[in-house]
Amino acid sequence: MKVEYRPYQGRSGNNSRTRIILIVLAAAIVGLVALNRWKKKQAEQAQLEESSEAVTAVEPASKNDLRTTTVDTAAEPLEPAVGSVETDSTAVPVLPAAPVTQPSAEPAQPVQAPVQDAVQPAPVVDTITSPEAAAMIRQAVQDATAGKIISARDQLNHALKLNLSDPVRDEVKKQLTKLSDTWLFSKQVAVGDTMTELYKVQPGDVLAILCRKYKVPHEAIERINGITNPERLQAGQTIKVIHGPFNAVVSKKNFTMDIYLQGIFVKQYKVGLGKIEHDTPTGKWKATAGGKMIKPTWTDPDSGRVYQGSDPDYPLGSRWIALEGLEGDARGRTGFAIHGTKEPETIGTRASRGCIRLFNGDVVEVYDLLEAGISEVVVVE
Repeated sequence: MKVEYRPYQGRSGNNSRTRIILIVLAAAIVGLVALNRWKKKQAEQAQLEESSEAVTAVEPASKNDLRTTTVDTAAEPLEPAVGSVETDSTAVPVLPAAPVTQPSAEPAQPVQAPVQDAVQPAPVVDTITSPEAAAMIRQAVQDATAGKIISARDQLNHALKLNLSDPVRDEVKKQLTKLSDTWLFSKQVAVGDTMTELYKVQPGDVLAILCRKYKVPHEAIERINGITNPERLQAGQTIKVIHGPFNAVVSKKNFTMDIYLQGIFVKQYKVGLGKIEHDTPTGKWKATAGGKMIKPTWTDPDSGRVYQGSDPDYPLGSRWIALEGLEGDARGRTGFAIHGTKEPETIGTRASRGCIRLFNGDVVEVYDLLEAGISEVVVVE
């Protein structure tokens, strides 16, 4: 099984690109929730057409009576899917069709598409997503269009705490992940952001020690700022720092790990979990102090074989983050960890002895975000 991994990359903020990405937010959401309804409508129309053909095929009663009874199946043309659905407050908004390349003080207005080009199904009301959440998504669209990235982020993040259908929730998380590339994983600090700031390096500063103050691993700061040699950090240099800590939520049902920065959704990863006989315990865990390692020596509890990190069949992948149980079924448990794997095909399945597996590239990212002794990992059903 071929697995392609595409890691995040720190890059300079590009508000125009982010706004263009957000331009299709609600359209994608509506498309996801509308597909089944649209197919059903098409099927009903096909049935009506069949009925029409059957009726019009009847022979006239006489030579002088050429009237036939027909069924009028011509539906009114679909209106273009622009703006928001006015008939129900729970409708998810649809973004303007034209991309916005420059921020403006006023939100961009929806662009009316020509009637002949209106080939998309009409917007469908999402009966699961709450009106409040739909309103927040609309506001996030307007904020992003106006260049207010942090406001858009906060609106979408708050919407995650409300009632959303699964397709809408997934799409909101995708857009929050893309926004993270701008406000978090770039060198710039977005206007109004309280999660990051610019720091002027002082004489005698050591990056590893400095990062403990902010409760984030020094690897994260190095990655964001493009620092290849932290020992050459110079006084007077300005770097971007993050107010941590990062925490994680693992869903056993979905085989996912969501990363949060002080409650703000950042990114989602696919995970592998424990076999039924070695189930991954639910509850709250903490990254063990001193428990973050790169390819540590490991002894297989089944075979007793000792693996070195340099072994070609080393099973634990590129990183190891030891966990200690704090609450729930996890309380008092040790020996569990977040780590990589030599078997990427097991991600999304139950195949470990209880540990949380990640693709090797993903575990490097998570390793760079979770702070030993501070970051928490909550495992839920």
